[in-house]
Amino acid sequence: MKPKYKRILLKLSGEGLMGDRAFGMDEKVIKELAEQIKAVHDSGVEVCIVVGGGNIFRGAKEASKGLNRSVADQVGMLATVMNALYLQNALEKTGADARVMSGISIPSVCENYIYRRALRHLEKHRVIIFAGGTGNPYFTTDSGAALRASEMGCDVLLKATQVDGVYSDDPKKNAKAVRYERIGYDEVIQKGLKVMDLTAVALAKDNRIPIVVFAQKGKKSLIDAVTGKGKFTVID
Repeated sequence: MKPKYKRILLKLSGEGLMGDRAFGMDEKVIKELAEQIKAVHDSGVEVCIVVGGGNIFRGAKEASKGLNRSVADQVGMLATVMNALYLQNALEKTGADARVMSGISIPSVCENYIYRRALRHLEKHRVIIFAGGTGNPYFTTDSGAALRASEMGCDVLLKATQVDGVYSDDPKKNAKAVRYERIGYDEVIQKGLKVMDLTAVALAKDNRIPIVVFAQKGKKSLIDAVTGKGKFTVID
């Protein structure tokens, strides 16, 4: 394996952890992800991870049904902690040393996010899983991923999704949707493409962090993205 990057931020989709289920987590899917992450880490890449919570709870969706938005987002942040702990356990089974750091304080469950402590974990060759988003409501896990990628000085933000890149429209609903090989930050913002929320794209642009969008599903999807192979879209 010849990785293109020294330090990465991997943004995982919570929905991608479900596999073929309608809710929750698929042990086989998470095991395969953990094995890929371990292989990438063993190749010398420093790995930071942010995982969503959409397989358990979606704050914005529940808020639209009448639940207070701040409360809905807090519940959503807790869902990301659950996913992070599950992923940490899967990584440890592969032999990887992993730490969960949360943007919301749950000291009896995982570490609070502290910038210098996070850097120290990377220096000790540990995989860091950032949970709890930014620790604030009204911000998505995409924004949390862009924030942590900026703070950690990552070379790239790898955005794992349900499709193999950025499209002009939802390819699952529109067969004529056009797939982009490469697209600029400003074009994503101007066209309102929904690959990530616009706050996350703007933050990545400000800090000159390229975003690589690839399909999360697949036994080598992450490895291919890290080595520059396979199908993906680069936003830069």
